[in-house]
Amino acid sequence: MPPRPLYDIEQFDYDKPLYTIDDIRKINPQRHEMEQLTAVVYVDREGDGLVGYKDVTDKEFWCTGHMPGFPLMPGVILCECAAQLAGFYARKFDLLGGEYLGFGGMEDVRFRKSVFPNSRLVLAIKTTKIRKGKRVEFDFQGFVNGGMVFNGSMIGVPINRGTPL
Repeated sequence: MPPRPLYDIEQFDYDKPLYTIDDIRKINPQRHEMEQLTAVVYVDREGDGLVGYKDVTDKEFWCTGHMPGFPLMPGVILCECAAQLAGFYARKFDLLGGEYLGFGGMEDVRFRKSVFPNSRLVLAIKTTKIRKGKRVEFDFQGFVNGGMVFNGSMIGVPINRGTPL
């Protein structure tokens, strides 16, 4: 049984995002095939959360090899999409500091349905714990056509160039 949705994703206007890909690029460092976030449609500063989406196209780098003739979005890329949404939130609103937000870990990740090209993957994150300068924890969920396709929790840690992990 999937968890309760973090947000009512049907209520947002996906045609009028608050932050476009150009705005996201001012915050997130990923480029080219590693850009996994298309837009942000909702910011919940009071509840420390965010809703955005990734338009999954048939031009994704993984389409030809995962799986040949049956392009199935890899779970690790789904997790990266959620991490980029969380990273955008953490950096935009300076939850931790640091030049980047890195993965510190993931727990309770569940893949519930497959995601294929030509889908809109709606993503929701909600902050569950902040240790300023040390780590931030998020719950995350992904939806396609209103159905939950994956969920879990993650830890983000601040990363700076030249600093050992």
